[in-house]
Amino acid sequence: MLLAPLALCLASTPVRAEDPRFPNSEDLRHIKAIGSPELSPDGKQVLFTLTDSTADGAKSHIWIVPVSGGSPRQLTYSPAADKRGERAPAWAPDGSAIFFMAHRGENTQIFRLPLAGGEASPFELKVVPPVDDSKEKEFIPPAKAETKPETKAGSKAEAKPEAIAINPNGFAISPDGKWLAVWAEDPETPGEKKGKDAKADAVWVNHEHHGERLYLAAFKADGSLDITGDTLKPTDLTPDVHAVSWSPKSDRLLVVTEPQNDVSDLGPAAKTWLVPVNALDQPKQLSSMPATIRGSFGWSADGDTVAFAAQTPEDAPPGQEELYFLNLANASQPTRLTAGFLGSVGFGEPVFLQNGKLLSAVNQGTKTMAVQISIDGKTAPEAVPQSSSIRASLTTNRAQNGWIWLASSSDQPTRLCYASTPSGDCQTIPTPELTTQHFRTVKSQLVSWQNEGLTIEGLLYLPPDAEHKKVPLILDIHGGPLGSWEDSYGEWTNFLIGHGWAILRPNPRGSSAYGAKFAAANKNDLGGKDFDDVMAGLDFAIKNYPIDTNKLALMGYSYGGEMAGFAEGKTDRFKAIISGAPVIDQFSEYGTERGSWYDRWYFGKPWEHMADAWRQSPLSGAAKAKTPFLLLQGQSDGTDPLGQAEEMYRALRQEGVPVDLVTYPREDHGPLAGGIFGRPSPEPWHGFDGRQRIVDFLQKAFGEEAK
Repeated sequence: MLLAPLALCLASTPVRAEDPRFPNSEDLRHIKAIGSPELSPDGKQVLFTLTDSTADGAKSHIWIVPVSGGSPRQLTYSPAADKRGERAPAWAPDGSAIFFMAHRGENTQIFRLPLAGGEASPFELKVVPPVDDSKEKEFIPPAKAETKPETKAGSKAEAKPEAIAINPNGFAISPDGKWLAVWAEDPETPGEKKGKDAKADAVWVNHEHHGERLYLAAFKADGSLDITGDTLKPTDLTPDVHAVSWSPKSDRLLVVTEPQNDVSDLGPAAKTWLVPVNALDQPKQLSSMPATIRGSFGWSADGDTVAFAAQTPEDAPPGQEELYFLNLANASQPTRLTAGFLGSVGFGEPVFLQNGKLLSAVNQGTKTMAVQISIDGKTAPEAVPQSSSIRASLTTNRAQNGWIWLASSSDQPTRLCYASTPSGDCQTIPTPELTTQHFRTVKSQLVSWQNEGLTIEGLLYLPPDAEHKKVPLILDIHGGPLGSWEDSYGEWTNFLIGHGWAILRPNPRGSSAYGAKFAAANKNDLGGKDFDDVMAGLDFAIKNYPIDTNKLALMGYSYGGEMAGFAEGKTDRFKAIISGAPVIDQFSEYGTERGSWYDRWYFGKPWEHMADAWRQSPLSGAAKAKTPFLLLQGQSDGTDPLGQAEEMYRALRQEGVPVDLVTYPREDHGPLAGGIFGRPSPEPWHGFDGRQRIVDFLQKAFGEEAK
């Protein structure tokens, strides 16, 4: 039974003489991005970051804007030598200043900028490295080692190590404004630097690690730091520190730690600690907290209870989370708040509302929305009605005297919203233009179909030409597998539509945003029934919309690229297949990727499940390949390493299949995708090159002339 209308329902923007054009590839080099909105303590102003376009270097800067009218104003600027800009804006609790991070000179620094006037000033953050790591590791050539004179007790060689500047990874200001919490990796010691300079730099894997630790410092009345002996005060926590959250009363912190590499390879091993400010050497472990916790905590006003996201106890892929509630007074077992919820949670910090309920942003299907949740865990989450779709960053301040979020939809570019309540209508706050002009857009259509007992949803985009003729279609597969397509704005979509191509983006079984059972439905079946879901969606689109069956293509990135590899060996219905950063061979991927825990859930350890791992490797179908294949790959990809694309390239060449492999220096997994899709990237031309190769490849396959 079809769950979407059979009648043709075109959703393209009506054509008028004054309509703008669709974006081209050069336009996508000039797109800015807005992020990290923070509402002021009095609810009257908003901080946000604005990231320059790819063409302008992709640096981020901090802006401020009033919520009730007025123009946005840039607060921070970057020297030419800086490649990243300023980030992580935060308000002082009294609203008199802001804090942010930026790389200046040789170190990342935390700055304080008074809003009444004056320059931003950095804090001098230094630590004495831990004893075990601070011993001089000076490289001594063998010829000199035997003759090196011994040092006498009390000599300079045995002196206490000097304090060394750190590179903070994050910071948090206490609600009362009295304390600064900073977490940073242990700095490189002079001895270690000397060894590197001498090229005595062998790496002992998983042993020579600079731990990430938590430090505290008190603020003086003038906003400077009260640092005894020029060094920060360490907490007595074993590295690595992953998350830090202040209690509302500023008397303690919740801290999440996890040993290096455990979560990605050996499995989750997080520990949660309560750290009293007046007893930093006496942290208390909360043993009932799950090992899968990430650390985005919401606190009740009295500081006695917290809410957080962690892995569901159901058999589901890593990353399928639920919200939990814990009373800190008795440290009992956490209460599950969203068990059975048909969606995904864990986006930002949950908020304890003044009505006693919890508010959280969630994904459900192709929508992101806010829900209210009873803390007894006995009732289902209740959607908060909103006039505009949330894209990201739903947040408030401690007084809850206003709410802000980023909103967008398929035909509405990202905008900054303000409302006095979570259910209030979006009041658009003025921000700088993110594009050089207003581009033509196409509104998505939510479609659905049945396959093997499951309802599958997808987003369909039709170009204007579909009003009077059949059009080519691109089947676009999301990453993950635990990912999903959302109804949000993207110039990349309209760039493809501008070439006259329809796009279908399915959310097959294994996708997030449909609940734990749906997310787990492709366990030990990668490229199996999830591939069938995708192909059933293709058949649905062909049956109900004007699709040219002689001009079909499939593309995807990450797991979408892996699905492209499966398609290559399973069907010849496509004229072209494009694969970005794929997994091709589960055996070699498992041993070389950045972490194997995620893959292990799907099919186990490959050496224990040989047949399963090979069946779920796209390489297993290479002998049946026929379709022209394009591979795009970052050379520095640690998620799906370069060797995966190289294996497919070699296999298809030897099978006589037309195949191209394009690799991009310095690019890791996510950044290359972002650059291709038009998000700001420090690589000025990689995204442009990738887009052009995709277009050329598709036009050749479809027999079209370049536009």
